[in-house]
Parts: sequence; structure tokens; C-alpha cells
Amino acid sequence: MNVRNLTEANLTEAVLARTAGCKDPRTRRMIQSVIRHLHEIVRELEPTPREWLAAIQFLTDTGKMCDEKRQEFILLSDTLGISMLVDAINNRMTAGGTESSVLGPFYVDGAPVRERGTDLAAGDPGETATFRGRVLTAGGGPVASALLDVWQTSANGFYDIQDPSQPPMHLRARFQTSADGRYEFHTLKPVSYPIPTDGPVGMLLALQGRKPYRPAHTHFIVSAPGHRRLVTELFAEGDAQLDSDPVFGVKSSLVVEFKPDGKDAQGRAHFLVEYDFVLERA
Repeated sequence: MNVRNLTEANLTEAVLARTAGCKDPRTRRMIQSVIRHLHEIVRELEPTPREWLAAIQFLTDTGKMCDEKRQEFILLSDTLGISMLVDAINNRMTAGGTESSVLGPFYVDGAPVRERGTDLAAGDPGETATFRGRVLTAGGGPVASALLDVWQTSANGFYDIQDPSQPPMHLRARFQTSADGRYEFHTLKPVSYPIPTDGPVGMLLALQGRKPYRPAHTHFIVSAPGHRRLVTELFAEGDAQLDSDPVFGVKSSLVVEFKPDGKDAQGRAHFLVEYDFVLERA
């Protein structure tokens, strides 16, 4: 195709023609789709040069907020609902497994492996909770030696990588299930907290009049050989933010009751959560 004297009418096709040299069909299809949709957005909105530069600056600022402890682009994906859409497409349930949810921008690989029953919040202020249950197959059988990767915020609403006062890997751990698929650990009762609003994503939320607060939750990755890896969250029943989660991660099946259970050994108010995770076959 002649690339001279291109116009609004034929520019898109000229750009698409330049992707012919991409040898991988899947990659070529993705590039072409992005080009088509971006061009269509520009045709629909007809941005001025000043508006287009503002959009480029927004993406530039988003990149500048990213470092080894913060991923502003994941936060952007989460708040635009893209993360949950990708999750929904890749986790279409077929056999009644536990529903998935977003990974979020604060996951850290390599949490220490702990014994079942470990108290992750020993010495912490705040209300505490015990999580216990089983990891099961879709048929109801136990999954032995399944791995649960767990993380959450402290009582102040910050993850350890956000808060220098917390030790590394605070409230993060991995647990293996017993031969009958059981798990148990003790931690803080999760609290609702605002996602970071000091960057471009916070500005974008404010422009839309949206609240930044996530409902109280604890994150889980549950995995076992021969089964699909499950990335999910358990949310606290009754939390005021359940219907306004800025990252769209709440599902009714993941909302759990924190049953009052007296006080723990340190005199802290204690709650009990009983929940079984169901893994689908790979």
C-alpha cells in the first residue's frame, strides 16, 4: 500500500498493513486489534493535540510511579475493570470450583512457608482471626499438600511493602494442607483501606467521583499439582465497601462471616472464618 498522502479514511489500513512482517499469528492479531481499537477511539472522540498530549502525559506519569514495591499500571488495570475482565475470561468455571478474584498490585513472591496453625499477627495490635477449612476437588475429595499463599494489610490498612514500620513479609505466608486437605492459620482481622491515591490512578478516580476504599479482605493463591491455580480473596460480610470496590473484585460466594470467638491468648478480640476452597482440574 502506498504510504504517501494518507488520509483519515485510509490511514488505519496503511498502519495495519505494516504488521504483515510479524511472524507469530497470535501476536500479529493482538497488535492489529489494538491498532484498530485505538484508531476507532480517536475517530470517536476527535481529541485535540493538547488532549492527546495530556493522555500521553498520564501514561508517562503512571510509569514513573512504578518501582519494585509499587505497580501503578496494575492499579490502573484494576480500577478500569480490565484485571477482572481478564480474570473472568481466563477462569470460566466448569465444575463448581471456588470463584477467582484479582491478584492486586501488592503481591510479593516468595513468602515463607509456615506450619499450619502459625499466628502471623503475634504481638500486633488489632482484632485477630483464625482461617480454617479444607482444600477440595470439585468432587469433594481432599487435596493433600495444596499450597495456600496468603497476604493482607496490617490494622493500619497498609501492606508491608507500603509501610517501613512493618518487617518484610509481615502477614504473608505459605501453608500446606494436611493429608485430609485441611489448613489453618491465625492473622489479623482484615480492615477496609484506600488504594493509593497519590498518583495518576488516584487523580482518575477523583475525576470520576469514585471512592478509593476496598472492602476488608484477605488474599489467597491456592495451588496443587494437576489443578488450576486459584487466585482469589475472602471478603468480610457487612463491610460498607462491598458494593463500591474500586477494583470490582467482590463476588457473593467470596463474602464470608467473621464469627465472634471471644479473645485470643493475648486478650485481643478474636473471630473465626471457616471456608473450603474447591480447585478445578487443570
